[in-house]
Amino acid sequence: MSRLEKIQAMLADDPSDTFLRYSLAMEYRGNGQMDQALAIFDELMVEDPPHVQAHFMAAQILVDQSRIEAARTHLRRGIDHARAQDNAHAAAEMSELLSALGALGESADGDDDEL
Repeated sequence: MSRLEKIQAMLADDPSDTFLRYSLAMEYRGNGQMDQALAIFDELMVEDPPHVQAHFMAAQILVDQSRIEAARTHLRRGIDHARAQDNAHAAAEMSELLSALGALGESADGDDDEL
């Protein structure tokens, strides 16, 4: 049984387990199944409290897909959520990636790549 199948089996017993859902998204990411990973990260980001690291992981995928403005949006929201949860490390990590993006992806007419 693959790691992906093991995680899916454990999730069948407890579908609300945040750690398992995050792990599943990471497995999808590792397997190149980016749409599936992003869908789970999106779910985790809107929970209460939001899963801060999901913002960072989703942003990394979006950067790899050249969806820079969408990545920036995830990072800005993630930084806000990290600060609200007193997670200075995550906020700093996301701020560093946001700064590294610089002017990438900015269009001349100001249109942004919406989420």
